[in-house]
Amino acid sequence: MTGHLSQRELESHLWGAATLLRGLIDASDYKQYIFPLLFFKRLSDVWDEDYERALAESDGDADYARATANDRFTIPDGAHWKDVRTASRDVGRALLTAFQAIESANPERLRGVFGNAPWTDKAQLPDATLKNLVEHFSKHTLSLENVPEDELGNGYEYLIKQFADDSGHTAQEFYTNRTLVHLMAQVLEPKPGETIYDPTCGTGGMLISCLAEVKRRGGDVRTIGLYGQELITITAAIARMNLVLHGVADFHIASKNTLAEPAFTEGDRLRTFDVVLANPPYSIKKWNRSAWESDPWGRNFLGTPPQGRADYAFFQHILKSMDPKTGRCAILFPHGVLFRNEEAAMRRKLVEADLVECVLGLGPGLFYNSPMEACVVVCRNKKPKPRQGRVLFINAVGEIARERAQSFLKPGHQERILEAYRAREDEPGFTAVVPVEQILEQDASLSIARWVRGNGDDVPSADQPSLAETWAEFEESGREFWQQMDEVVTMLDSVVQEGRDA
Repeated sequence: MTGHLSQRELESHLWGAATLLRGLIDASDYKQYIFPLLFFKRLSDVWDEDYERALAESDGDADYARATANDRFTIPDGAHWKDVRTASRDVGRALLTAFQAIESANPERLRGVFGNAPWTDKAQLPDATLKNLVEHFSKHTLSLENVPEDELGNGYEYLIKQFADDSGHTAQEFYTNRTLVHLMAQVLEPKPGETIYDPTCGTGGMLISCLAEVKRRGGDVRTIGLYGQELITITAAIARMNLVLHGVADFHIASKNTLAEPAFTEGDRLRTFDVVLANPPYSIKKWNRSAWESDPWGRNFLGTPPQGRADYAFFQHILKSMDPKTGRCAILFPHGVLFRNEEAAMRRKLVEADLVECVLGLGPGLFYNSPMEACVVVCRNKKPKPRQGRVLFINAVGEIARERAQSFLKPGHQERILEAYRAREDEPGFTAVVPVEQILEQDASLSIARWVRGNGDDVPSADQPSLAETWAEFEESGREFWQQMDEVVTMLDSVVQEGRDA
């Protein structure tokens, strides 16, 4: 079927493919099948579009048309969507062969992009199911004319959220609230010609949001370089697909452990970037603390975090990855990093270095499937002179909306926060600009509740945590409990499954 698809029609079409898998595989595994098929169909349809246009321009010169179509992406003979569609048996093998051929023909941009799903496992996905999926995607032509890059990108983001909704306990690794990501991008103001990096990039949403911000400001996005690292292989593959489907040409997504094996290095040091933004995993316990004590990349300049909380390991990695002159970052954290006693010495060095520009507190529910409140820490290597020696605190806990059990920031909320960030003025109950010396006198606490007070409120002493600090610590410990319960449930599920397979 040809013709332009509305956004709603596109989203319905994409989600319809996922419903074909219900009852066959776990919802958390939808992504490893649906995204590669969507990507394969898009590549093939855009290739056809380029071929037909070049064929018309050259008065039927097929060799010229094929060479022109291969300028964007090479699709080898026998590896086109139409070739797989003709397969009546061993459909999984036909798909896998096509994927491998396309990755081999486009090694710089598409290596590993299709992931490693068990396409040939007929016990899980028989030929009939795969054939139904192929025929479903064949209903519409996903050319650039029918589905422009921005619209397909929006559809892709829609699928990411839908998969998060369906998969439950895995959602937080897979989905970050997009309204919050948009705010972070606006704060950092990425510019044409800059490099942007996300060390825990997930599906690439933060990188794409920065790209969209440059485009919104009228900048040339073709001059931007996007870099990301992601631990989970299939998620890194999805990030690559996501960037391609959004029309990004210059990107580098690595699949490695950021703390153990940073992917972007130059000689004996980390590569640095103009803009870094991230939503690191919180308080992870399984990491190599002993190796961090003698980190070869110098990422322990603030100190070595406790084994049970790697937050400041990611924090230092990000700070070390910022360009010495232009580097700035925005990091989404739980509130505990602002005041926990076990990290006080590292936090003091951070404040003394005058790297922290702004601490932004946000309302509850912006972490997917979690009621806890979030904070964003904004740092800059070279603060403008008026900002030097001062930290801006913003208490935006009330700037939030909630609909259908989901929290988000409306444009009005984002605008008020951005205005406060740019104005940098004291507003009782909402903002405070605090000298670094005063923060150091209070045990280097960056707790927002400690500094943003109403009229006539006194600043609490350093040895008396505020009610907000106590509550945030309670929320974080509760969140860790439920993470551990998720691990127990997952383990029990695997034991039950092994018993069924026996």
